[in-house]
This record gives sequence, C-alpha cells and structure tokens, in this order.
Amino acid sequence: MGTTQLETVPEPKYWHLKTLLGDALDSEFAVGEILPNERELAARFGVARATLRQALEQLELEGRLQRRRGVGTTVAPPRVGVAVADAGHGWPGGAEDDWQPVDAGLAAPPAAVAPLLGVAPGEPVHTVRRTRSSHGRPVAAESLYVPAARLPGVEAPDPASSGPARARAVLRALRDLPLEGQDRAVELGSARADEAKQLERLPGSPVLLVTTRYIVDGGVAAVAVATYRADTCRLTFGDADRVGLPAA
Repeated sequence: MGTTQLETVPEPKYWHLKTLLGDALDSEFAVGEILPNERELAARFGVARATLRQALEQLELEGRLQRRRGVGTTVAPPRVGVAVADAGHGWPGGAEDDWQPVDAGLAAPPAAVAPLLGVAPGEPVHTVRRTRSSHGRPVAAESLYVPAARLPGVEAPDPASSGPARARAVLRALRDLPLEGQDRAVELGSARADEAKQLERLPGSPVLLVTTRYIVDGGVAAVAVATYRADTCRLTFGDADRVGLPAA
C-alpha cells in the first residue's frame, strides 16, 4: 500500500482526507474488514492523528465506518433501503418481511398517533413492537398500533406466552383484514432514550421516522411508526433496490 501525501487544498484538510479514505474503503477494503491503526493511517496520508480522527469520525457519522469495542474500526455494511413508495407493500409480518417481532400488548398509543387511528386519547390499542437488523447490527425499531375494535377476535395478549408469540398473534389477525392501500410519510427526527438504547446509539442521534397508515374500508385500520438509524439507511422509491444502486 503506497503513501499518499495531501497537498494544499481550499477545503479543510480532514474533509479532503475523508474523501481519500472513502475512496480507499471502496477499492481496498471489504465489509467488516478492520482498518489499520491510526498510526499507520496517519503515516500513509501524511497527516496528524488529530486530523485523521476528524476524518474517521465524519465517516462514522455517515455510516461508512463502525467502531466495535474490543475489535477496532471496521468497514460498515451497505445502507438499508427504506421504501417510500407504497406499491407492492402489504400487511406487516408477511413472508418477505425483514422485521423480527419482539412483543405485543394493550396500551395507549402516543398522543400523536391516537388521532391518526381515530381513537380517544388514552384508549388502549394493540401495540406490536418489532426490530430490524442488518449484518448483525440493529438499524430500526417499529411500533405498530391497531385499535382493538379492528380485531374483535383477538383478546389481550397472554402474559404467559413469549413476547414474539404475542406479536405474531396480532400480526396474523391483522393480515385477515382486506387491505385497500397505505400511505407513508418520512421525516428527520432525534432518537429518544428508549429508541437510542434499542438502536445502540446515543440519545438525540439523528433518525428517520417513517409513519405508515394502513387503510381498510376507507378508514385507518393500523398505524406503524418505524425509527431508522439515519447513518445506516437510505430512502428508496419504486424498484430502486432492484437496480443495484451503490452503497451510500
């Protein structure tokens, strides 16, 4: 591996270094591969270690690198596609669903969700919690809210059963409803303490909030609110994931 010296450039040195490091990640390293230590990288690019750390931190923020305790700095896997278009999407929990059920229960939805469902504030609804992972790291957490009136045959989840089993029972009942359509909204937000813990991030870290409304008989039958790590995801439209887009 040769030595690359930085010349005087109009942009900050660490930012130019970030570009060079990004090119090296694309051409020389595989996903999961451990980078050389800071001393070796600083020598290769002819920069101070403080400058190198700034560049590495920026690449980590962008989801290109991940720091693993006891392992070192490794090349992060490609970003997960977050589909924005609703074509071809059915009820959650189907055969091609990448989410893992965690738990379910009867609880009041957040104040912002209650009006979307058409329920009174504080009214208990079925709440299903799920998570999504990629290459062994958590990338998203989701809460799915369904009014009890929409699932009259589903009783309160049995506390004696396992959390995933409770969640799957609600999802199975939901898939019996004739889905007419759905709509989806995406916005940038900050991770709450509970979300940050699930996603292995610090509270306040940037996240993508994806709210999906499921329509049955002309009304909203369920609402899902998914929280994605902003550093591991990218928005996709239509069949974007099928055409081999490069990793962000």
